[in-house]
Amino acid sequence: MKRALFWFLPLVLFASQAFANSIWIIPIKGAIGPATSDYLVREIEEAQLNGVSVIILKMDTPGGLDSAMRDIIHSITTSSVPIATWVGPSGSRAASAGTYILLASHIAAMAEATNLGAATPVALGGTPSPPSSDDGEDPTKPNDDNGKEENNYSDKVPAKTAMEKKVINDARAYIKGLARLHGRNAEWAEKAVSEAASLDATEALELNVIDYIVNSPEELISTIHNKTVKVNNQDVTLSLENPIWIERTPDWRAELLAVITNPNVAYILMLIGIYGLLLEFYNPGVGLPGVLGGICLLLAMYALQMMPVNYVGLGLLLLGIALMIAEAFNPSFGILGLGGVVAFVLGSVFLMDSDLPGFQIAIPLIVGIALFSVTLIIITVGLLVRIRKRKATTGIEAYPGRLAIVSDDFVEGTGRVQLDGALWHATTDEINHLKQGDQVTILNVKGLTLKVKPNDRPKG
Repeated sequence: MKRALFWFLPLVLFASQAFANSIWIIPIKGAIGPATSDYLVREIEEAQLNGVSVIILKMDTPGGLDSAMRDIIHSITTSSVPIATWVGPSGSRAASAGTYILLASHIAAMAEATNLGAATPVALGGTPSPPSSDDGEDPTKPNDDNGKEENNYSDKVPAKTAMEKKVINDARAYIKGLARLHGRNAEWAEKAVSEAASLDATEALELNVIDYIVNSPEELISTIHNKTVKVNNQDVTLSLENPIWIERTPDWRAELLAVITNPNVAYILMLIGIYGLLLEFYNPGVGLPGVLGGICLLLAMYALQMMPVNYVGLGLLLLGIALMIAEAFNPSFGILGLGGVVAFVLGSVFLMDSDLPGFQIAIPLIVGIALFSVTLIIITVGLLVRIRKRKATTGIEAYPGRLAIVSDDFVEGTGRVQLDGALWHATTDEINHLKQGDQVTILNVKGLTLKVKPNDRPKG
């Protein structure tokens, strides 16, 4: 047993040393949404359990959702592992939500030819515009009250309503606190929100918005070696000799969430779900359309609750689908169907309440679905018109012109005939006496009596 421990302890020490010298590189690329936040939170937690030395967030993002951004920042500020955010390679950006994350990180670095900023909240359905000056005052002029610069920024808040102003002021306070957390330029951070200011890497370094300009993660690690950073209000000296580099890639869960929470995919899932359930209602007992539709609809609901949904757009979308369903049940020769397509298209356009490209439904997809729906309605209306022009082939309306066989001799123009194995009372205006076995042609039907005439063709 002692010999086993003698060989086992060095392996444990070696493994601990390997984890202690490991550097995790976690990519943040594209719009920041629920999938990104879920993945990053889990990665940071796992890094803390494994005793990783430093986490590098390799960032290139146009921004994202406020809720997802705050979840990521909470994990960063409470992490026991130092987290460095590097905006790179050249040509990358940390716009909007990316700026908040960069300022919240223990180490903020950028590559050359990158930029950050434009952090004004636009989740209210568009970029706010400056307040009106109906009261005669110029909103761009500083407020002289107490001569404080704080009031200058307040006047520059580009908001038309009190609610928008509250959201922007909340964002200003939040980003200032993040900047001050690590001794960075809080005044410029406030401008990034109130004036949508942006900086390139060189200007950001000069204004103390970031800590370093480096062009690779390796250069970043060599630069911060033996530097002291504040982690959870404690000074931590980074000893990063001979680091082990580990490139982290999203797991299947993150990939699945990224696919499902894509607005275009969520939109398609919702349509498949609705049409699948509708087809199941048309043909009860089939099973597959109902099961597939239910699964897709639940996935779409999960995705939509995690995105900035415009409920007016969702209402129009559902109204459009309801009108198209009504067209199928109560044909109106396209009036309900085409009205449904119009409501459907408008709802699709308004559905995602965000200006971020990563959280909008692609216009070509909306046009394609709309054209498919219009084509389906036109084909359905055409088939209905053709059906209405056809003569009846079943039921009593189809009896005139058919042949029947006399089963009992007619007496005074009244008798019985056999048709499709059933006996019918029949009358005739013909003088000729109809006998059993004669063929007659049905003229019309009145109640349960057939009006017939003798058949000119020979007996069969």
